[in-house]
Amino acid sequence: MSERDTYDSPWKGILSTYFEEFTAFFFPEIHQKIDWSRSYERLDKELRQITRESAIGSRYADQLMKVWEKDGTEAWVLVHAEVQGEPDSDFGHRVYVYNYRTHDLYKRPTVSLAVLADESPGWYVDRYEQEKWGCKISFQFPSVKILAFKGKWEMLESSGNPFAVVVMAHLRTRETRSEKDEERLQFKLSLTKALYRGGWTKQQIIDLYRFIDWIMRLPADLEKAYHDELTKYEEEIKMQYVTTAERIGIEKGKAEGKVEGRMEEKRETAKKLLKLDVLSEEQIALVTDLSVEEIRQLRQELEDS
Repeated sequence: MSERDTYDSPWKGILSTYFEEFTAFFFPEIHQKIDWSRSYERLDKELRQITRESAIGSRYADQLMKVWEKDGTEAWVLVHAEVQGEPDSDFGHRVYVYNYRTHDLYKRPTVSLAVLADESPGWYVDRYEQEKWGCKISFQFPSVKILAFKGKWEMLESSGNPFAVVVMAHLRTRETRSEKDEERLQFKLSLTKALYRGGWTKQQIIDLYRFIDWIMRLPADLEKAYHDELTKYEEEIKMQYVTTAERIGIEKGKAEGKVEGRMEEKRETAKKLLKLDVLSEEQIALVTDLSVEEIRQLRQELEDS
């Protein structure tokens, strides 16, 4: 995998913001069982406790949500988005462990959902089983393979669900590695421009732009070409939603942070950005020149305070 290609953080951000749309796109039968009029609640603190107690490490794209069924019953949904690297032989076991740890710690029945975004056609996991001397464990969970959408491009382009854009960006990012930067640039421009013609709201365009921009990394010269072209396009259609101002602001903040060099000011800036909840931990680390681990520690401090 190219060092430019990082998947966990953008997936985590878009998943938590558009969880209803996520379930509608990937798990429509489950989506119909939930009372979306009551919205949903992220259980970040509970998820950290589960992953910490499980002693098998965390995956940053995992999300734990509280929802309500249409009969008023509370339900917890534990989403596992395996979006980075090669197939993981331990994935089914991890889903099982997180599920039973949720029940063990909080006595909540939990629905585990999995999205497999690797690029191995032969790898598919929707269960964990173990048997020894007549003692058997059998755990099954709904699972979706992103590669299954590869041959459904027309459906993706005509869909009104944000995750159709997410899937297209993810697939094209996978396909345009290994010195295919020009090809990636053209698709990145095409996909971003299509947002303005797709009937999305301003906030949806901004959110999807951030996902596309974060996941489809380019060399510095092509990144500049992308943003120059996007700025020109926005001026032409008089919809200046995602100009280069955001990126310039990030780079300016990074430079000022390095010049200032004062740790406390960096920490305070990071806390403010965490409270705003619009940037990923990696983006905040870029702005403040702190490490990602330091950002996570600050997030924990805020939640404990």
